[in-house]
Amino acid sequence: MKGTALRVLMATAGSHGDVLPFVGLGQALAARGHEVLLFANPVFRPMVEQAGLRFVGIGTHQEYHALFRDTAASSANGAFKRVAQELARLGPAYYQAMKAELKPGRTVCVGNSLLFAARLLRETDGVPCATVHLAPSVFQSDRAPARLAARWIHAGSPALLKRMAWWSLDRFFYEPQFTVPLNRWRADLGLAPVQHIFRRWIHETDLVLGLFPDWFAEPQPDWPAGVALTGFPLCDHGEHATVPPALEAFLAAGAAPVAFSPGTASAGNQAFFQASIEACRLAGVRGVLLSHFPGQLRGALPADVIQVDYAPFGALLPRLAAFVHHGGIGSTSQALRAGVPQLICPAAYDQFDNAQRACRAGVAIELLPEHYQAPAVAGALRRLIADPDVRTKCRQAALRMSAESPGIARACAQIEARLIPMLIPMLSAMNSGTSH
Repeated sequence: MKGTALRVLMATAGSHGDVLPFVGLGQALAARGHEVLLFANPVFRPMVEQAGLRFVGIGTHQEYHALFRDTAASSANGAFKRVAQELARLGPAYYQAMKAELKPGRTVCVGNSLLFAARLLRETDGVPCATVHLAPSVFQSDRAPARLAARWIHAGSPALLKRMAWWSLDRFFYEPQFTVPLNRWRADLGLAPVQHIFRRWIHETDLVLGLFPDWFAEPQPDWPAGVALTGFPLCDHGEHATVPPALEAFLAAGAAPVAFSPGTASAGNQAFFQASIEACRLAGVRGVLLSHFPGQLRGALPADVIQVDYAPFGALLPRLAAFVHHGGIGSTSQALRAGVPQLICPAAYDQFDNAQRACRAGVAIELLPEHYQAPAVAGALRRLIADPDVRTKCRQAALRMSAESPGIARACAQIEARLIPMLIPMLSAMNSGTSH
């Protein structure tokens, strides 16, 4: 079975940071001789097809942009609830589209943490399944709790407080937003209900991949058994893409600037960019504002600040004095690879946990959104840029990552090693049936 060509059905949803790792993984699997179909919002069709993969659209452009308009105006909890509602609404459409593409005996499914279609196809159709976790915050642990909010339990919290925190999270958030809709869907499919899905169920699959290295998040004794950590995927819009000409001219015209990115899922960041522009003036640094949503910048920019819709991080980040971002796992890992100091402003999702891990590594400073004011930003940037210890630790992180084998390649190897053998009984049964 070593040379078996798989049909890989990959399902993901969310922003560019959620989709790019699956594009990179799909492209690598295709290069190894497998047939890959990627299911995502039509916004990503050009990117996926440019990567040479077959694309299946779920949802509409309008729904994608509406989601991020809604979450931009919400609190962290409100944004996560809105995302949960959208995933619950889209889940059956993913399931039906993927089910229509099954080829018995050679199909496997790969899905992300919160999109359950692939996981359910494992139960209804016996399709071998890999669940991909992009960040360590998905693992519930008492030994080393992931930081799920600005103020959350930690390793030293009393045991009773930890139990209360996990119970409250399940009872008042996960259960109504994820478990109840999932069980309605399961009932429609003739499946029994499940409970506490984030403690066990999402990890009860044939392969659980964590696309981050063990030095970023050390596996804990109370994590699910058998989790395979592969390293960061480090996917960009073209591994060898260059920065746009206008940005290239700006970079060449002066000292290394600071780049500011609130993330590709953030549509309402006027205050963030205004504070960032003023912080550049106060700190005496040049600035690059990364924003592809219209209306986030108002008025003319200073001569030492430029705005671009997009720049590949692999090309831009090594040329920066510092990188200011929201703490998404993609931005955090790309900055680690580039060896650039980070100022992180986490607002929701996995961002608080990623920020904490980067700060513990000595390569970052955190500013919560309520503290993101120009004087505080300028002060943090001065400290980051001037501190030789931060620079040393950034270089060490970059060297460590350059010495590691690519996370995408290790993820592909795990998928082949763990899922291909599961197809052997299916093929044997099919061949036996044919012979009779």
